[in-house]
Amino acid sequence: MNIKMTKCTVEDSRKLQEIGYETFKETFEDQNSQENMKAYLEAAFNIKQVEKELSNPLSHFFFVSINDVVAGYLKVNSGDAQSEEMDDDSLEIERIYIINKFQKNGLGKYLFNMAMDVAMEQNKKKIWLGVWEKNENAISFYKKLGFVQTGAHSFYMGDEEQTDLIMVKKLQ
Repeated sequence: MNIKMTKCTVEDSRKLQEIGYETFKETFEDQNSQENMKAYLEAAFNIKQVEKELSNPLSHFFFVSINDVVAGYLKVNSGDAQSEEMDDDSLEIERIYIINKFQKNGLGKYLFNMAMDVAMEQNKKKIWLGVWEKNENAISFYKKLGFVQTGAHSFYMGDEEQTDLIMVKKLQ
């Protein structure tokens, strides 16, 4: 199995849109209404939104591929690109998503390690993320990596308010 990580550019916007849409839908469609899922996907993964996020110098996207097939992606944010107001010593992991058929191959850990590399390169003191309170597999994964819950914030899936747990890992 040949695993490869590549940094995304604006030229990757269509592929990122496709993989983002697919992985989010696979992960959450069974727990949400079709209307709310459709509203979220159209807002978060329309091509203009994807291009805007890819163009932000404070956000970085990476594809992870197995045998030259994109299997998932990572999005990290610093500074004002973070989804919550945090200090300059923080890096946010906004998204780690793996296509279902590629899960259980260690790719989540691979993407997490890339996020850690970015945090170290930027001299960050902590890395944080928001994870849906009902996503028990992800919460367990992050706890194993040393994250602890420090709070919560609202996440909107269409018109439904949901709760994301804020989890933090100190780096230094």
